[in-house]
Amino acid sequence: MSRRCELTGKAVQVGHLVSHSNIKTKTRFLPNLCNVTLISDTLQRSVRLRVAAAALRSVEHRGGLDAFLLKARDAELSQGALSLKREIVKKQAAAAA
Repeated sequence: MSRRCELTGKAVQVGHLVSHSNIKTKTRFLPNLCNVTLISDTLQRSVRLRVAAAALRSVEHRGGLDAFLLKARDAELSQGALSLKREIVKKQAAAAA
């Protein structure tokens, strides 16, 4: 399983730790990933995702999982989140019709 947020696409970054004497040591900066269960209001069920802590704040700010997925670009979503987004769009279209 890759170290990548399923909602925002945030992944591992590579950089240097720089000491006082300016010695550079290569290191990996890992995202703060959490296994969470989010509830979809449209689908009436819960969904387990592996997301970054910053993504949880974004989900709450945008008004829940459904609103976040509808605003998110398809390129940054994982395959599971993308299929979830398609289900939500389909269910909302059926409810509107």
